[in-house]
Amino acid sequence: MEQAEAQITDNAYLQVYQLLLEHHGSQKWWPGETSFEIMIGAILTQNTAWTNVEKAISRLKQADALSPDRLLSLPESTVADLIRPSGYFNVKTLRLRNYCYWFLNAGGHDTLSNWSTSDLRAGLLEINGIGPETADDILLYAFERPVFVIDTYTRRLFSRLQLINSDLDYEKIRSIFENELEKDTQLFNEYHALIDVHVKSICKTRPVCESCCLNDHCSYKT
Repeated sequence: MEQAEAQITDNAYLQVYQLLLEHHGSQKWWPGETSFEIMIGAILTQNTAWTNVEKAISRLKQADALSPDRLLSLPESTVADLIRPSGYFNVKTLRLRNYCYWFLNAGGHDTLSNWSTSDLRAGLLEINGIGPETADDILLYAFERPVFVIDTYTRRLFSRLQLINSDLDYEKIRSIFENELEKDTQLFNEYHALIDVHVKSICKTRPVCESCCLNDHCSYKT
């Protein structure tokens, strides 16, 4: 790797966002016809590609099983078979059931929408199988709360830009982004999507630096 001093200094996080948006365009995430579909997608996407999640959700729709009551009424083996394309289907079946029980017991979307973001996040994190990233996906995309989602792509890109230490824990990195940016749901939604598309297409394990819109600001470039 050629080492050079990174040039992003003032308003760094907003500057990166603007460069990514100019290069990739608006992404309009998260795909889903209903808020509950988005919640289920957030759980199914754990440890798998989104294309696999789309297959699993399509199978759930075909079986008329994309509602909390319907999912809980089906045998676990049936749900596992329906979501098989998403991988780890037995584990994810249990996680879906845990989520559905919590969701219904809490009063469903209308009731949960009245919870504060901090209470809603705390409730999500109490569900077995829901970690910080999944909880924040649900908060941002299903409940439209200004919570920044941190994933492996965020760690990779921003550590290469020397804006974070990739070894920091999840909550610390999340707080950095939320403190550096205006708390705006649409901004966080778009930013997370742009990071993911950029890392998948350009800032790979072996990066395609010659195609990178952040090349002039990156100390990691090849």
